[in-house]
Amino acid sequence: MTNPNELAAGSRPAPRRSLGRYLDQWSVFFRGFLQHPKMVGSIIPSSRFTIAKMLEPVNWAECKLFVEYGPGVGTFCYPVLERLRGDGALIVIDTNPLYVDYLNRTIADSRFTAVLGSAEDVERIVAAHGHGHADYVLSGLPFSTLPEGVGPEIAAATHRVLRPGGAFLVYQFSAKARDYMAKHFARIEQGFEALNVLPCRLFWGWKDEAG
Repeated sequence: MTNPNELAAGSRPAPRRSLGRYLDQWSVFFRGFLQHPKMVGSIIPSSRFTIAKMLEPVNWAECKLFVEYGPGVGTFCYPVLERLRGDGALIVIDTNPLYVDYLNRTIADSRFTAVLGSAEDVERIVAAHGHGHADYVLSGLPFSTLPEGVGPEIAAATHRVLRPGGAFLVYQFSAKARDYMAKHFARIEQGFEALNVLPCRLFWGWKDEAG
């Protein structure tokens, strides 16, 4: 019997992070930060502690589509793909072509798609790739520095694209994102990760099962 978490045909597991790949990844991440500092949450990628805690509530057996906003150089992409079922899909959306090109060049997995675009258009992007909804949406976007009106629209669009029972997973240095989430998500769980540069706040907004 095939394990649902085994990789789909044509894909391969995420490679271990070699020193060369780590330096290349950090170089691309830093260049992207210099180009668009207000669109990158931190100059340092998230720690493994933040990644593990952020993804812990996900029911991977039932996750067919996982979406990420602002993937950067793939800090969360590899851990998500390692956990994602073989017939699942990961769509990441970024406004920086530097990051999108890097991800398409370095992640060889048939379940993975990197899209150059805005999180505000998540419904159109999800539909364009043949999906009716997302099971989980992850975001590390710096909501406190986004242009006026963008944060609330992203929160609203995310709620619409999620299936009932799905969740919006957000990690931030401030509570601004929670303010936007609270208008749409009745149940928001909170956490904190000190072992991160900088320490960050974690939010899980669950969409009502009743829709």
